[in-house]
Amino acid sequence: MSYDQIRLDRHEGIAVLTLHRPDRMNAFTTQMMQEIVAALDECDADDAVRAVIFTGSGEKAYCAGADLGEGAATFDYDKRTDKAATLPDGIPASPVAEDGTIDWSHPLIRDSGGRVSMRIFDAKKPVLGAINGAAVGIGATMTLSMDARLASDTARYGFVFARRGIVPEAASSWFLPRLVGIQTAVDWCFSGRLIPAAEAHEKGLVQSVHAPGELIDAAIAKAHEMTADSAPVSVALTRHMLWRMLGAPHPMSAHRWDSRAIFARGRSPDAAEGVTSFLEKRAPRFTASVAKDYPWFEEFEEAPPYR
Repeated sequence: MSYDQIRLDRHEGIAVLTLHRPDRMNAFTTQMMQEIVAALDECDADDAVRAVIFTGSGEKAYCAGADLGEGAATFDYDKRTDKAATLPDGIPASPVAEDGTIDWSHPLIRDSGGRVSMRIFDAKKPVLGAINGAAVGIGATMTLSMDARLASDTARYGFVFARRGIVPEAASSWFLPRLVGIQTAVDWCFSGRLIPAAEAHEKGLVQSVHAPGELIDAAIAKAHEMTADSAPVSVALTRHMLWRMLGAPHPMSAHRWDSRAIFARGRSPDAAEGVTSFLEKRAPRFTASVAKDYPWFEEFEEAPPYR
C-alpha cells in the first residue's frame, strides 16, 4: 500500500513508521489516522517485521498535535467535512438529530486519536516511539500505548488539552496515570505546560534520552534487543497479556490466561526449539508465525464495543 502522510520503511526486521507532514510539523489529520491504522495492519500481517518504531519527519517535531487548519471548528467534529471519510455507508452525516438529541454512539463522535491508540494497543508487534521533537496533544497521547518511548534531548511533551478548551483524548486518561502515576498525570494535564525530555524521563514516561542524531539508532537497537532472541508469537502474546492485565479486577484473571497460554505455547514447535537451543548452547530458530499461529483467547482479548 502507498502512503501520503506517513512513511513506512524496514531496517533488518524493524519497521520505521514516520509521520510525514514536515511542512506542518507532522500535525495529525484524519487521513494520517487512517494511514497509521493501515500500516499497523500491514506490519502485523508481515512476519518479517518484528517491531515497529514511530518517529517524525524533520528536526522540530514528532507531532505538533491536531492540524488546526479548520480554525475554531477544529474540535467540533460535527462541522468537520473531512470526518465524513470515517463514516460507514448508511450512517447519518451528523450525530445531532433535528430535535437536538445526540447519538453518543455515532462514529463521528469517536475521536481519531483514540482509534490510533487502540490500534497500537491491539498490535501484535512491540511498538516503540522515537520522539524526535515536540509531541503535543495527540502527538503526546498516541505514544502512551506504545511499549517504550525514547526521546531526543530536544523533545517536549505537551498535554495541552485544557488550554484548548477540550479534554485529554486517545484513551490517555487510562494510559497516562498507569505510566506516571495520578499525581504527575493531573499536574501535566491540568496545567498543559510543556514537559522537557529530562522531566519526562525522570517521571518514567520516557525510557531514555539521546542526542538527536543518535535517537533512531538507539530505538532500532532497543527494538532488536526486545525481539532478536525471542519467539515472535511469545512476544505478541506476552504484549497482550501484560497490557490487558493492567485493568484486571483480580490476579486470578492473569492466572487463567497464563495457564491457557503456557499450555498452548508448550505444545508448539517454538517451545521445543527454545529448550533444545538452550541445552545445545546455540541461538534459537523459532518458526511459528504471528500472522497464522497466534493463540486467540476471546475471553481475555475481546475488546468492549465502542458505543
